[in-house]
Amino acid sequence: MDVRNCKNCGRMFNYLGGPAICPVCKDEIENKFNQVKEYIREHPQASISEISDENEVAVQQINQWVREERLEFAKDSPIAMNCEKCGASIRTGRFCEKCKNNMASEMTNAFAKPIPVPEAPKKSAHESDKMRFKR
Repeated sequence: MDVRNCKNCGRMFNYLGGPAICPVCKDEIENKFNQVKEYIREHPQASISEISDENEVAVQQINQWVREERLEFAKDSPIAMNCEKCGASIRTGRFCEKCKNNMASEMTNAFAKPIPVPEAPKKSAHESDKMRFKR
């Protein structure tokens, strides 16, 4: 049994994996997530700081939910996230669709079996050493 202290509240709990947060704090975070999600639906033009202030949630937590693709902002939202690879404007996640597709194809190619290149038949050494005569 792995017993740890919650990094949010300090309570001891049986750690099963993932972030070191007790079940009570996990439930509170999930409730805050649902509250923020509803707030964004009702106020699509709100900035991250407004969302944070109105819902008493840290900006880092909102950014984490966006990067995890749990939250997505509307197309007309003033909030702009940037792709971590190319810098394109995105509404959720870490990468734009183009970069996601490129990385997926690179991974597929990295694990694909290489196509064997047919070798030309080798000439035996005694054939090339033969003396030739002109007529």
